[in-house]
Amino acid sequence: MIRKSLMELIFEAASIERWNDHIRPSRGFSELDKQSHKMICAYVLGKLEPDLDWLKLIEGGIFEFLHRLVLTDIKPPIFHRLMEEKGAELNRWAVQEMLPELQSIPGGFAERFQRYFTEEGYSTKEKRVLEAAHYLATKWEFDIIYDMCRNYYGIDKTKFEIDSKLRELEKLPCFKTFLRNKNYQGFADLLGELRFQQRWSRSPRIPSTSVIGHMLIVGVLSYLCSCEMGACRTRAINNYLAGLFHDIPEVLTRDIVSPVKNSVEGLDELIKEIEQEQMESVLYPLIPEEWQREIAYYTQDEFETKVILGGKVTFVTCEEVNASYNKDEFMPVDGKVIRGCDHLAACMETYVSHTCGVTSHTLQEANRGLCAKYKNSCIGGIDFGSLFDYFMI
Repeated sequence: MIRKSLMELIFEAASIERWNDHIRPSRGFSELDKQSHKMICAYVLGKLEPDLDWLKLIEGGIFEFLHRLVLTDIKPPIFHRLMEEKGAELNRWAVQEMLPELQSIPGGFAERFQRYFTEEGYSTKEKRVLEAAHYLATKWEFDIIYDMCRNYYGIDKTKFEIDSKLRELEKLPCFKTFLRNKNYQGFADLLGELRFQQRWSRSPRIPSTSVIGHMLIVGVLSYLCSCEMGACRTRAINNYLAGLFHDIPEVLTRDIVSPVKNSVEGLDELIKEIEQEQMESVLYPLIPEEWQREIAYYTQDEFETKVILGGKVTFVTCEEVNASYNKDEFMPVDGKVIRGCDHLAACMETYVSHTCGVTSHTLQEANRGLCAKYKNSCIGGIDFGSLFDYFMI
C-alpha cells in the first residue's frame, strides 16, 4: 500500500515556491504547479515524437518529480552545476533516500526508479522529451516574471540561458514541430492558466494549491494505484492521463463547487453540457482529432470505470476490469479509482492545512465527510479506507 510519508512528500511540492528570489505574481509559482504543467507539455511533445514509450515517459516524469523533491529548492544554475560535476553521486544519494518509500509499491517501481538515475541509456528518448517539457514550463513562468523584473540584476543572463537551452532542444523533432505550431503552444499555454485557479478559494489554507497542481497529485496517485492493482500497460497509462486531465474543463468554466452543482436538480447535468460545449469550441480546435477523442475519453464521465468493447465506450466495475478487461486491447480506465484519488487529494489538502494551524469549519466538515464516505472502502482492490484514515483530522 502507498505509504503516508510518500504522499506527504509529494504534497510538499505545493510548499516549494519557485523564483522566490524574484518579483513574481502574488499567487506565485509552486514546484507542484511547475511539475504538472511540465507533464502537460510532455503529453503534447510525446504525441509529436515517434516511437515513444509512454509508460517510461510517465514514470520518468514521476521519478524526476520525486528526485527534485529530495534535492529541495536549489537555485537552478547551482543545481545544474552540481549535477554536471557531482551528478552520479547526487543521483545515488537521492535513490537511497527514496528507495524505502518506494519499495512497498508492487511491480518493480523502485527498481525502475533506481535504473532511471543510475543506468546510462535507460529511457534516453523519454528523458530528452521530459527535458524539453521542463524548459517549456520554465519559459512560460519566466516570460511572466521577466516583465516584472526587467531592471533586476542578472535577469538578462537568466533569459539568455533559458533561450540558449531552448535553441539547443530544437534538434528534437517533436520540439521543433511544437515551436512551429501555434495551436499546440496555445493548448499548453491555456492549460497552464490552471496554475492561477486556486482550490478552496473561499477558505484559507496552507499551502494553497491550484487546480493544475491538484491534477498532478491525482494523476500520480492514480498511477501508483495502478501499480497496486497490477494494471496492464494501457490501463496504467490511461489512469495517469485521466487523472492528470480530469479537471481541464475548469480552465474554461472555473471551479464550480459540489454544493452549487447539487443545489438544483439537473444543474450538474447542465454544467457538464456547458463544459462539453466549451471544450468543443475553445480547446479541441487547438489539437488534432485523434487527441480530441483521447481527451474526451478521459474527461467525459471521468469518474466512471470504462472499457472499449466493439468500438463503443462501456461502463463496467473495477472488479470486472480486474477479472476480465485488464488487457491493452480494452483501453481500460478506472474512473472510480481516479475519483477516490481525487477525493484523497482533497482530504490531504484539508489535513495538511489543519496540521499547519490554518483551518476552518468548511475544511473540517469536508475532511470528516470524505473520511466517513470512504471508511472501510475498497475500490478495485485498493484499501481506500486506510488511505483516508492517514489524513483524518
